[in-house]
Amino acid sequence: MTTDTLAHRPKDMYLCRLHIFSVDPFRVLALACCVLALAGCVGQVAKTPPPPLPPNQSTRFGHVFLVVEENHNYADVVASPSMPYLNSLANQYGLAANYFANAHPSIPDYFMLATGQTLTLIDAVTPDVFPVSDDNVIRELIAAKKTWKSYAEDLPAVAYTGGDSGNYAVRHNPLAYLTDVQNDPAQKQNLVPFTHFSVDLSTANLPDYSFIVPNLCNDGHDCPLTTADAWLKTNLDPVIQSPVFQKDGLLIIVFDEADLTDFTAGGGHVAAVMVSPMAKHGYKSIAFYQHQSVLRLTLEGLGVTKLPGDAATAPAMWEFFSTQ
Repeated sequence: MTTDTLAHRPKDMYLCRLHIFSVDPFRVLALACCVLALAGCVGQVAKTPPPPLPPNQSTRFGHVFLVVEENHNYADVVASPSMPYLNSLANQYGLAANYFANAHPSIPDYFMLATGQTLTLIDAVTPDVFPVSDDNVIRELIAAKKTWKSYAEDLPAVAYTGGDSGNYAVRHNPLAYLTDVQNDPAQKQNLVPFTHFSVDLSTANLPDYSFIVPNLCNDGHDCPLTTADAWLKTNLDPVIQSPVFQKDGLLIIVFDEADLTDFTAGGGHVAAVMVSPMAKHGYKSIAFYQHQSVLRLTLEGLGVTKLPGDAATAPAMWEFFSTQ
């Protein structure tokens, strides 16, 4: 059976799409043992639905920015002195207080944010051995004539779809796996180093959709949360204060997964912060959300109506915003 065959399994088989041909089987065994050992750490979650909204209520954003942080529980982030800047945003804008990641380890959560499916549990797969042809955020953005870029810190070069390099972790850049990107030279040019971000901001050349990938230190994976928080303030506050954002922007900062003590709802309780001039001030939601709801919000917020995978049926997050 080929990798391409695996990529076209029915939906109920996605969780079994483990790439066994290029990954050490001991990694699979280790993950299985970890799940079994921590099975008792699965807590209860209140699957509270969002409040009812008037028919057809939604908000249209001119620019959407998505930043994914790494591997920390909600309780380690919210109200933590280690992240004063992120908490200032949560207090001023919106906080999803009942938000849960979909799985452990990282890569299924990133794929959920990009495709509405978890696809694999193996972090070690790279774009060359695990190309993803399923419906995805980029396919639908292109179909809707929307522009996009992935801004990845420490990416070796424009259009790079290779493996890890220094502090760049390809598993944190799911757009590099998509065949809509890999097979189209023009779309590959939208995979750019993060150094392009400040240039595009200063020249008013930001795309409609920006997927922002801090490196392994600045996303909190390998360095303290204080480092991640300082990076967010340095690199995102200029965006938030910019005229283009203050007009109709949306910034979502979300953690990919909790640590491995928490398997609640699959990937544990994590923080998700919604920043927008159209956000309700200091809004705190108790509705149950996961990454597929963020995928839905990022697309619908840009006027895209066809939603990939589980985003099509995910709870909508419009409660965070005032109507236009």
